[in-house]
Amino acid sequence: MVSGSLMRMMPPCWRPSVEGEDSSRGDDANGRVDGLLWYKDLGDHVTGEFSMAVIQANNLLEDHSQLESGPLSLYESGPHGTFVGIYDGHGGPATARFINEHLFGYIKKFTTENGGMSADVINKAFLATEEDFLALVRKQWLNDPHMASVGSCCLVGIVCSGMLYIANAGDSRVVLGRLDNTYKEVKAVPLSSEHNASVESVREELRSLHPDDPQIVVLKHTVWRVKGIIQISRSIGDAYLKSAEFNRDPLLPKFRVPEPFDKPILSAEPETLVQKLDPEDQFLIFASDGLWEHLSSQEAVDVVNTCPRNGIARKLVKAALREASKKREMRYSDLKKIDRGVRRHFHDDITVIVLFLDFHLISQSYWQGPLVSIRGGVGVSGHSIC
Repeated sequence: MVSGSLMRMMPPCWRPSVEGEDSSRGDDANGRVDGLLWYKDLGDHVTGEFSMAVIQANNLLEDHSQLESGPLSLYESGPHGTFVGIYDGHGGPATARFINEHLFGYIKKFTTENGGMSADVINKAFLATEEDFLALVRKQWLNDPHMASVGSCCLVGIVCSGMLYIANAGDSRVVLGRLDNTYKEVKAVPLSSEHNASVESVREELRSLHPDDPQIVVLKHTVWRVKGIIQISRSIGDAYLKSAEFNRDPLLPKFRVPEPFDKPILSAEPETLVQKLDPEDQFLIFASDGLWEHLSSQEAVDVVNTCPRNGIARKLVKAALREASKKREMRYSDLKKIDRGVRRHFHDDITVIVLFLDFHLISQSYWQGPLVSIRGGVGVSGHSIC
């Protein structure tokens, strides 16, 4: 642990205000709350500045998120960098919360053992987190079988020693804003692909992995779903689609697959990308699919590129909400009055983290600035994740 003058710890939890609470409490160093919206307008990380925002739509906030900046191993002398995690839960917040509490610890453990950051380190961290969560489901099976039906998408980005590492399992998305020197424009470069059955290549992948199962993807009510149940093909959790031992009583019948299976239907293995960062790389936008339902990659990049850095994540969330209200032919001011739970009929939980990349800092292996640790995802229910 680093002592006071070298360390500034952001509060690891946040909780949107409930009715009657002062929505302006706290200063911006700790983030601010405005109804169902939490935001941290601007802060510093190892390679530049960042902005975060989260809007709640569900009764229980199912999006969890994380930003860690400082040592990426168990030793202070190890590589320094910035870790970003977007965990979009479904069926409840339990898996996303679990990832928020455990994944980064495995990243540090395996980075230490490996002697540095790598795609293999991240892959091992995903699978170790998955293994631990399934062990928890097994332990709680008789008392809480619903845990077997809870899962989460998992998107991770790491900036370390001039390199960018991206790992994704699910349908969250990260987009790079890159300067095109020819046209002097900042263009959107998607860095992750969405593992969603609505994508033809994902359906083809599932059919090739399960050639003996004609029902591996089913068109149900105009929506493609894996086994007619779930849209995503990769996740952490969703134990009932990973192991047949959970596909039985006392799990509710609606979560059970009618046909027996002997290998996992969904995968927890992330799709990874590793690339060197260049001076033209301006910023990264990490977001759960709630944002991308309403904004294209280029629209989001245009917002970040043309607006001040301060408050930019909050601006992206509001841009998505304005689009959501237009689709329902209502005013944005009226959408803001709708409470959690009912709000889910208009938009999903949305988490956005914008990471600005200052190239003169990118290749440094050690950072003299304060450590930053922010973990978001509690919601107005008031149940703390810490």
